[in-house]
Amino acid sequence: MESPDKLLCLFSAGVSESDDGHVVEVPRHELETGSVEPGERYRIALIRGETSSSAAGADGVTAGQPQPPVEPNEIRYVDIEDLGKQGDGIARVERGYVIIVPRTDVGDRVKIEVTDVEPNFAVGEVIEST
Repeated sequence: MESPDKLLCLFSAGVSESDDGHVVEVPRHELETGSVEPGERYRIALIRGETSSSAAGADGVTAGQPQPPVEPNEIRYVDIEDLGKQGDGIARVERGYVIIVPRTDVGDRVKIEVTDVEPNFAVGEVIEST
């Protein structure tokens, strides 16, 4: 799926009912990074997620479980917040999902390409240091 250039963020969320309509919950990280501002209006697109309660699919992810917030070959900017046990940089994105970025240090802000996605973490390769 291609994303338009004006895309501010991409995440999975549930829709809940409120007294006067429905609410899409925006992850706190999207507000903290400044891509989304409270009180502003945004256009959103909804893509139906898996609703089946069957066992794990071909990709090994169980339906109904939160999907990783990144996809293979995705390009994004991340901040390295920590170092892993083997010295690789650790970035956290939506819902605290971890991206391991080798050859980076705490405090680096880098542009990465996601090379491998697992249910609990991903690996990214540095494309550009900023």
